[in-house]
Amino acid sequence: MILETWIYALASVFVVSLISIIGIVILAIKPKKLNKFLIYLVSLSAGALFGGAFLHLLPELIEEVGFNLNIGFSILGGVVLFFILEKIVHWHHCHQPLQGKHIHSFAIMNLVGDGVHNFLDGLIIGASYLVNIPLGIATTFAVVLHEIPQEIGDFGVLLHGGFTVFKALMWNLVSALTAIIGAIVALSLSVYIENIHLFLVPIAIGGFIYIAGSDLIPELHKKFTIKSSILQLVFFVLGILVMAGLLFLE
Repeated sequence: MILETWIYALASVFVVSLISIIGIVILAIKPKKLNKFLIYLVSLSAGALFGGAFLHLLPELIEEVGFNLNIGFSILGGVVLFFILEKIVHWHHCHQPLQGKHIHSFAIMNLVGDGVHNFLDGLIIGASYLVNIPLGIATTFAVVLHEIPQEIGDFGVLLHGGFTVFKALMWNLVSALTAIIGAIVALSLSVYIENIHLFLVPIAIGGFIYIAGSDLIPELHKKFTIKSSILQLVFFVLGILVMAGLLFLE
């Protein structure tokens, strides 16, 4: 069972890491069409993250230990952790004109922040598989839906910040591979720290809630039209329903 958990977890974070190279689709799709498509993917991702938090992670946690103040504080700790991470990502700003082959600081900070974020994703996925394999699969699915628009955006940021196409793809992949390290850390610590998932899963819940509520939902309100809003709602609910459908795996 332990070997099976390792295999599933490492395979999952490897797939999540490979999503980093999806940024190359930017080169094949016109920006206007890409932006029109991405907003609905963001909406789907927001619904999936909320669904992952409230339909999978939280019920499993409550079923195992109930809901108490420690769990509540741990979830809030996850929110605070991702808030700090986002502050670090936006800490440095580049005021030099975008020209030549100069690599700008905001692109470097984006890589660093994304690397830490992916490491936490790996921890979350690893912790989920420590609970059970179906929960790990559901969590991986939610992370994948979130990573697709994020990695496309990160690739664009690196190109905008002075990286060549090849270097942007390679460094984005390197940053994404920290998810594998995160999963290994979570699985390894479980040998020395009993029930470590009871600490990591609440943080995962807080992270999912923060990302969906603070990063993704605001993006959906930047441009308002009746048609777009209805479609965003449809994809948002679809994201929740997809995660509800994955309950049958459990």
